[in-house]
Amino acid sequence: MLIKGGTVVDGSGAPGFVADVRVEDGYITAIAADLAGQEGEELVDAQGCIVSPGFIESHTHFDGAMWWDQSLDPLPGFGATTVVMGNCGFTVAPVPDDEAVRRELVGIFSFFEDIPQAPFLSELPWDWRSWPEYRDSMQRKASLPTNYTAFCGHIALRLAVMGMDAWERAASAGEIAQMAQMLDEALAAGALGLSSNLMDHDGQDRPVPSLHADDAELRALLEVLARHPGASFQLILDLFRNMQAPAQLERLAGLCEGLDVRVQWAGLPTLVFQRDLMGIQAPLVEMHERLKAEGRDFWTGYAHVPVTATAGVQSSLLFAQSNDYVWHEVVLAEGDEAKRALLQDADWRERARQSWDNEAFEFSGLSRTSAPQIMLLNSQNDVGPIGITLGEYAQQIGAPHVSDAMADWLLANGLESTVTMPPFEMDMDMVIKLIRDDKSVGNISDAGAHGQMLCGGGENIRLFTDLVAAGHISLEEAVWVQTGKLAQHFGLQDRGHLQVGKRADIVVFSLDEIAERDMKKVYDVPVGDGNMTWRWTRDPAPMRLTLVNGVATFKDGAATGQRPGEMLTPAAPLDEPQRKTA
Repeated sequence: MLIKGGTVVDGSGAPGFVADVRVEDGYITAIAADLAGQEGEELVDAQGCIVSPGFIESHTHFDGAMWWDQSLDPLPGFGATTVVMGNCGFTVAPVPDDEAVRRELVGIFSFFEDIPQAPFLSELPWDWRSWPEYRDSMQRKASLPTNYTAFCGHIALRLAVMGMDAWERAASAGEIAQMAQMLDEALAAGALGLSSNLMDHDGQDRPVPSLHADDAELRALLEVLARHPGASFQLILDLFRNMQAPAQLERLAGLCEGLDVRVQWAGLPTLVFQRDLMGIQAPLVEMHERLKAEGRDFWTGYAHVPVTATAGVQSSLLFAQSNDYVWHEVVLAEGDEAKRALLQDADWRERARQSWDNEAFEFSGLSRTSAPQIMLLNSQNDVGPIGITLGEYAQQIGAPHVSDAMADWLLANGLESTVTMPPFEMDMDMVIKLIRDDKSVGNISDAGAHGQMLCGGGENIRLFTDLVAAGHISLEEAVWVQTGKLAQHFGLQDRGHLQVGKRADIVVFSLDEIAERDMKKVYDVPVGDGNMTWRWTRDPAPMRLTLVNGVATFKDGAATGQRPGEMLTPAAPLDEPQRKTA
């Protein structure tokens, strides 16, 4: 293939330039002006278009969905060529022989990532116990349109070694040694690193197993990581529940003393309420700058898109994660009859009012102050009203409380109806600063998870349509933060830049044509007995062309159905060049 006449933005941050790009046998073999076509070579007219490296989705949860939706919809239409899985400590390997503990692992992933349990049990082959066996199964049986790479999860390690005790206590010395050995095997087999979690609580308000890890356990696992150049440690810190993130980051910095380990921590807050109401942004900025000044290999994650959450009562962790366990009872109730009975019950309604007023976190969409702004949308049976706020609806029907109004609206409109929280206000100055920060990881989307809450796939395009279009960042920066910069961070040395000899992960697109399309429902998530439930997706941006290892996965306005993705493993860091600028 010869891509002719486009503006090459090569992923290094350097200014774009007009050139042709030749692809042969999955590699870039020439980049120059006015290359002559060769016999049998497909010509792609890229005049007026950007030609860049394929985009890396740095934080996804396709670990489950990749087995029942191997199209990874809608990623090819948004130029994604690599997905990073196994984040937040939630992974499906390793797993123990004990069936009950394996189901516990599924339950954890299902709850925290808002994915039905049924397809985990029916669609995943589960022909693995160790992480190396998991890798082998993916390579044999998964056929994907993007490349993929995955962390080994700390929660899975604890459950594999400790069983249900992982929820309750610190590990013994023997158990720590077993975890270290299993992690060592995973890293030798190509795991991206270790992911862990020091924030989340489940639907019963239990701290996740990794929150019970003591310093001895974490240090032992970090020492294993240090023996594998290129591997990294990804950690979710408590930015919301108890706001322990500054102390946790200080603890982690101490545990990493003397070790050559790359750390990605999540992350420096980019929401205004985190800055102004919670006051947690300033101390983390100070620590981030200090760690950089000390030469530490610590990278902060961040999101460039505000959180807009859609909630319903069929499957949602939103209520529990907002500390509203009364409304979460409706989500847990099995069957529509049981859910309707709760929503109609006078005692439950009284407890629900008290929970919204006194228990829900102030920053959540379900608090007393913010809940009236919830938008009534996506009525299942079109009884309505839709497009007005919950507060307005409560006034219309004379409801004693907005909680009662939402219960009444769901009863009238059907239990698959959903409401949408208003988006949180972004601290755009901080977002722009982090985009330009050499120790930050962007393009975080949660794609593949929370399918009835959001659609992370496609949010990458807003780097262009919002930030570049408004003049906040340059086109070259928007490409760099989701290509070369991420390839550098994850040790993916053979892609992320348009350079001769690199793998041909390439996208071609016109800035005048792309957009983050509206979310829409598709019913393609299996829930057993041949039935399907829905998830959000969106139409393509579209790209003119998406190439993965030289094969077109999106072309002529549609996904091609080709599945050339390969499993990628991190390489030992090279001498890392600094970002190029004009």
